[in-house]
Amino acid sequence: MSEIIFLSNVRLSFPSIIEPKKNKQYPDKPATYEAESLMPPNHAGFAHFMQRYATMAQEKWKAHAQQVMQMIANDRKLRCFGQGHEKVNQQTLKMYDGYEGMVFISASKKSDKGAPQMIKPDGTAVDPMNTMEYQAFARKLYGGCYVNMAVKPWLQENTHGRGIRCDLIAIQFAGDGTPFGEAAADASGMFGAVAASPAAQPAMPGFMAQPAAAPAMPAPPVFGMPQMPSFMGR
Repeated sequence: MSEIIFLSNVRLSFPSIIEPKKNKQYPDKPATYEAESLMPPNHAGFAHFMQRYATMAQEKWKAHAQQVMQMIANDRKLRCFGQGHEKVNQQTLKMYDGYEGMVFISASKKSDKGAPQMIKPDGTAVDPMNTMEYQAFARKLYGGCYVNMAVKPWLQENTHGRGIRCDLIAIQFAGDGTPFGEAAADASGMFGAVAASPAAQPAMPGFMAQPAAAPAMPAPPVFGMPQMPSFMGR
């Protein structure tokens, strides 16, 4: 069974493909290229991913595989996959746009290992040394578009615990979709046409143009003494 999983026609979310994302918690660590794929729960690629995960866990943790996988399932931070309702904006406390009823797989690649492969429409890879061409294709990838993606799951077991992670191997633009997030505000209706400035009169030959007179300053307002209240009885 191949270790690389092909995810066909999935929606892209939270992409950091043009430039890798810096680690705010550990600024000394390499930045990472990141991409999250959204798909229906019955997507063939997601089923393949979960089968591969189960096989890897059985091979590595043997008799303890089910116990470890349950522990990973109970902790969102230990896995690179999940259900859409788990992705909640911490400020609005609402589910992120596009995640309802979907499942997702998060994949990344450390920048010190190079950028993920960028695949052209004809199926060939962009030359990684051609930075301009790479970025030209990467700019087509926005949150909400459709992509084909190749990812490679791997099991974590270190001082940070056990978990399931996913490397971002390659990505290809597959089609446009409704962009995620709020649309850009349109304030054009608040503006009208700007009146054209009057053309400057040419100066007569032999005469110096006279500077425009400064506008007269308005007279300062005159404030009268406040009227004293009457103390006469009615």
